[in-house]
Amino acid sequence: MKWLIIYIIVINIISLFAMGIDKRRAVKNKWRISEKALFLFVVLGGGIGGTIGMYMFHHKTKHWYFVLGFPLIAIIEYIGSIMLYFIFNR
Repeated sequence: MKWLIIYIIVINIISLFAMGIDKRRAVKNKWRISEKALFLFVVLGGGIGGTIGMYMFHHKTKHWYFVLGFPLIAIIEYIGSIMLYFIFNR
């Protein structure tokens, strides 16, 4: 359980920083992080970090699939995690 919590914290930090880095690169017209990679970080457990980064850096907020997708994926993952926790800790 300890390792799972550490993993969730790390992947959320990575998602947050990925959004910030991509925003900075977008402003400077440099090579960007792909949208698939940004979604991959979120699907791997970084939904909260990705969502916070999206609004903190005002990045990808005009794309409906980010605005709806990031929080929705996060909600599904964390509800699923809570359910698994209660199933395996009876």
